[in-house]
Amino acid sequence: MTLVERNATYTACPMSNAVIVGLREMDQQRFAYEAVRADGITVVPLSATAVDAQARTVALSDGTRVGYDRLILAPGIDIRWDAVPGYDEAASLQMPHAWEAGEQTLLLREQLRAMPDGGLVVISAPAGPSRCPPGPYERASLIAHYLKTHKPRSKLILLDSKDAFPRQRLFLDAWRERYPGLIEWVPLSRGGEVVSVEPATRTLVTDFDRYRAAVANVIAPQKAGRIAAVAGIADRSLWCPIDPVTFESKLQPNIHVIGDAALTGAMPKSAVGANATAISCAAAVAALLAGRKPQPATLSATCSSLVAPNAAILIPGSYRPQGAEFAQVPGSGDASSKDSLLAEAVLETEHPDSWFRKLTAEVFG
Repeated sequence: MTLVERNATYTACPMSNAVIVGLREMDQQRFAYEAVRADGITVVPLSATAVDAQARTVALSDGTRVGYDRLILAPGIDIRWDAVPGYDEAASLQMPHAWEAGEQTLLLREQLRAMPDGGLVVISAPAGPSRCPPGPYERASLIAHYLKTHKPRSKLILLDSKDAFPRQRLFLDAWRERYPGLIEWVPLSRGGEVVSVEPATRTLVTDFDRYRAAVANVIAPQKAGRIAAVAGIADRSLWCPIDPVTFESKLQPNIHVIGDAALTGAMPKSAVGANATAISCAAAVAALLAGRKPQPATLSATCSSLVAPNAAILIPGSYRPQGAEFAQVPGSGDASSKDSLLAEAVLETEHPDSWFRKLTAEVFG
């Protein structure tokens, strides 16, 4: 088995919102591949530049080619630089998206630290599909906590291209209780969609208003990562349609797609969900290579989002193949005693950092 990965270390997006506000350090987000190698997997530190689905080969950045029987791709996401007029890679240095962990995370953190007390923070949230649907609202919560603690005369405006978001009632209740008057949420129906940006002045423009920010976090629309287009596995939606049992591409045979790039129906693009797709895909590929028929699996994509250092919202959900996509298991996401703001005692075992440590330990040792 061979893993092609251009980066010597993996920098995790989950929990990076906590890095932005100083609750975690970036070193806690970085993981090396020694344990992966120790498991007998060959790690090739190069970029994949092309995929020949007919010849079943992957071209690497050094000019070599690697053959495969089954290819599993985890393209991740790319930012759609053409989606918001004025927002391109150069603009992201003034108005970071911080939706890919690393330098963008640190840039947004430094901008917040440098902002004077009384400054305006503006976040724009995209329409779906996108990576981590509750992520913008967790980020707004944690930045609000940072402002309340360090810059109490400041304010945060969340411009939203949607009228609804996951566990909206719980987030809004938490904001009213913990950050009264500090967060203003502007939904689509009230002019929340950002139609253009002006990076030189950090101005976000909607159909109804202009918002000049001291710190502007533009979470732009996204698409499947570059290798998806190169491999011919992305459709007109710019994402990757798959068979929900095997994760095999519907556009190219013998290529399987896991993680955020895959179109998975009702199952959100979350870290827990991505890990679940990887495990299920591995089982399906093993079955196919052994000549067996893969069996459909029910996947859990439950996760929790911080609204303060000691408070999180649990977002449950189980999903199973139904037709050409995943459907939510009835009752798995219903409001219940679990689907609430987790108490401090529960956070000792269900804090987002707990599942993050468990997940990364399973993958990286």
